[in-house]
Amino acid sequence: MSDLTFPPRTMPALQSAIRFLGYILVSAHVLACGRTAPPAPSVPADQPLMVTIMNAKPISLPVSLETIAQTEGAKEIEIRPRVGGILLKRLYVEGAAVKAGDPLFLIDPEPFQHALAEAKAQFQEHTARVVRAKTEENRQRQLLAKNFVSQSAYDQAKADLAIAEAALQAAKARVRQAELNLSYTTVTAPVSGITGRSSFSEGTLVSANASLLTSLIQLSPIWVRFSFSDNELAQLGEHLNEKNVHRVSLILPDASEYQQEGKINFAASAIDPALGTQQLRATFENTDQRILPGQFVRIRVTAGKPRNVYVIPQVAVMTSDFGRFVYLVDENNTAIQRPVTVGNWIGTDWIILNGLNPGDRVVIDNLIKLTPRKAVEPQSPATLLPVP
Repeated sequence: MSDLTFPPRTMPALQSAIRFLGYILVSAHVLACGRTAPPAPSVPADQPLMVTIMNAKPISLPVSLETIAQTEGAKEIEIRPRVGGILLKRLYVEGAAVKAGDPLFLIDPEPFQHALAEAKAQFQEHTARVVRAKTEENRQRQLLAKNFVSQSAYDQAKADLAIAEAALQAAKARVRQAELNLSYTTVTAPVSGITGRSSFSEGTLVSANASLLTSLIQLSPIWVRFSFSDNELAQLGEHLNEKNVHRVSLILPDASEYQQEGKINFAASAIDPALGTQQLRATFENTDQRILPGQFVRIRVTAGKPRNVYVIPQVAVMTSDFGRFVYLVDENNTAIQRPVTVGNWIGTDWIILNGLNPGDRVVIDNLIKLTPRKAVEPQSPATLLPVP
């Protein structure tokens, strides 16, 4: 076996490659050693956690219930023609506000003008017949007084007058009906509201009392339809009605409270057996038309007799698999959990119905770091330093 030899001119290059590889190995070792971080200083497990507390104080509040609701127009009217004919013109802008009596559609009036003229001519004919019948009745009465005619002849003249007067009244009624039909060719808005889309184009034949021309919705006042379950009503101890409701508030989709208070204008006298709820409806003034029909909102009803409850920040209420709870600080400055029964929200606060006692120290911050039996250092909000 022969020895491995390299040409003389390749020896310097091989030595340089070996030295370069050595530099890489040394550098990698130094970097690996440099990445080893010193151990972090341990925090004592028994060090008290600084928390902010508030003292629970009962306040007297009526019971309030809140639920999802839907708005609807106080009056939603279907506009239909009272006479049939060719729809000549639409006289309103679709979706615009109109006042009661404003014209909406025009139906071809010419046939009804002819009918009115014919009714008036018949009325004039019967008027002339009445005049003639009265003259004849008067003449027969005078002749009867002189015994020139029999009683039966006078009775016949009197009956002819009555028949002519009745025919005149019928002709007069036909004139009034013809005038009314002619007025119906201009379809007007029965109430003030917002118009809908026209269902027929100009030139379409529409039928009396059958064709739906458009719809009209009255936006002020606006109605809000909602319901409460039997379990929710049990908190009040009675079903809701117009007399036992103290306040009705509307929460808009942007979470702001509507500036106008409402009133209950309908309360079902029985529980719906299919849903187990009491159906209710409230009315709100909506002069600026901020609320539109069909919106989903929230309704808050305050009713019943006042009772003692607690109001704490929403952040202080936590949720577990067993329900909602709060952290309290006991006499040994140790954190403990307390189950609570919550009610509705008041702004950023939550109403606590059960679970708290007067003087309980409720933790309102650092809740994520807190655990049961954890030592804490309680501070009131007034002692906290302002955040720079």
